[in-house]
Amino acid sequence: MSKSVDAGAVGSGSRGGARVRSLWSFQGRYRTLHLTWFAFFLSFVVWFNFAPFAGVVGVQLGLSKAQLTTLALCNVALTVPARVLIGMLLDRLGPRRVYAGILIFSAIPCTIFAFATSFPLMVFSRLALGVVGAGFVVGIRMVSEWFPPKELGTAEGVYGGWGNFGSAAAAALLPTVAGVIGGPQGWRWAIASTGFMAAAYGLYYLRAVSDTPDGRPYARSRRAGALEVTNRGAVWGLAGLTVPLTAVLGLIVWRIRIVEVISNRVMWILLAATVALLVFQLRLVFKVNAPALRDTYPAEDRYRFRSVSILSLAYFCNFGSELAIVSMLPIFFADTWGLTPAVAGLTASGFAFMNLVARPAGGLMSDLLGSRRRTLQFLLLGLGVGYTAMAFMGPTWPVLAAMAVTMMCSLFVQSSEGAVFAIVPLVKKRVSGQIAGLVGASGNVGAIVFLTALLFVSAQAFFLIIGAASLLANLACRWLPEPDAGFAGELVEDTAHAAVLDDGGTVTGAPRELEPQPAV
Repeated sequence: MSKSVDAGAVGSGSRGGARVRSLWSFQGRYRTLHLTWFAFFLSFVVWFNFAPFAGVVGVQLGLSKAQLTTLALCNVALTVPARVLIGMLLDRLGPRRVYAGILIFSAIPCTIFAFATSFPLMVFSRLALGVVGAGFVVGIRMVSEWFPPKELGTAEGVYGGWGNFGSAAAAALLPTVAGVIGGPQGWRWAIASTGFMAAAYGLYYLRAVSDTPDGRPYARSRRAGALEVTNRGAVWGLAGLTVPLTAVLGLIVWRIRIVEVISNRVMWILLAATVALLVFQLRLVFKVNAPALRDTYPAEDRYRFRSVSILSLAYFCNFGSELAIVSMLPIFFADTWGLTPAVAGLTASGFAFMNLVARPAGGLMSDLLGSRRRTLQFLLLGLGVGYTAMAFMGPTWPVLAAMAVTMMCSLFVQSSEGAVFAIVPLVKKRVSGQIAGLVGASGNVGAIVFLTALLFVSAQAFFLIIGAASLLANLACRWLPEPDAGFAGELVEDTAHAAVLDDGGTVTGAPRELEPQPAV
């Protein structure tokens, strides 16, 4: 594997400073970056627009705590399969149309939820809004089309970190919007306004950006239905990764059942549907990858699927833990140190606020330190140590010391997220959307698994579980390959454009992904 490094970048603070300064440009590739992170920002504002009003909605509509919990679970239920599906769509259609479509679509379920008066309609609309939360993967592919490998970590970190701040912005700004509107229905118009803004921006985004710089073809996936892998072992690896990504839907069904929103009969029906979905997806994995089962791919077109598996495990730990921690941290600080809900909530918001700086910093480190694998290993080690330290926090600690440890852990959490997505787009260009979808979905799975574990263990044991998982991911990174041309100074084409395999396993002519595509 190539380990070429831009000599001027490694260890050069001046080069890093110049790169940070260039982020303030609104020309060329930086214009595309800024327009794309703002699309992600709006999608997260829409996705998290219910949380600030959960209490008000519960009182006005007479919803029980169990029903409010169900709405929160529905908000994330379809995000896992949606990230995988959207990854497939963007590898075929391009990120410009897919991102615009997601933003425009968001206005429909957002408006339905805002003016719903029945619980079933609210459940339906929150399930649909989970698809909007899956938009993150689209920008990963878009940014990778515009930035050379040596700058990709920084660019992806800015995209992920600044866009992710949409969740904090929703919590901070939407109650103010509702207050300005006034009246008991102010929350409805505040929520609806997020959908209107997202749809308007989607129409603008469709006209404002292009999938690639002028003169560069867009490398499209060759097969639809499942991630294209390139050797027999990878097919079985993809099948294995598909199981937890689908099984988590069954876990959500069980979580909804234990709060007694659905009956046992409905639970078993939904679990049977989850099993049927898993069988269907596994069938697609083997059907789409029939050439890989025959090991007929040329050597120059292969990639190592273990990169996808290890990056998925890393994101399971870092992003999964971030979502879980933000959910439980206010209660933990309030119960342990007797803080008011407002002060305890500030601690959780500080954990999310670190995204603005930490995630771009992780990407920048990956660009500058000469080894993307070792950078990720170091950050995952810090993550594991940070959560282990949090496990020892208790009422005998000064609260400021506990907050400091929590913020330091947050720095490693989000920096390691940036380091993960500094590698994801470099694994295999033409299927990078699907790879981003699988890795991103693994983060949501991690959140659901960690929060489910919290039902059965203490907060201290919860922190130790995440710390142990992070150290396991750190160990797995020993087998993570360095990306080919991972520090190239120019945009890199996908490999093996000279030939493509048909379904019979034989080599045919020009690459299908470079052929003219019909308008969609």
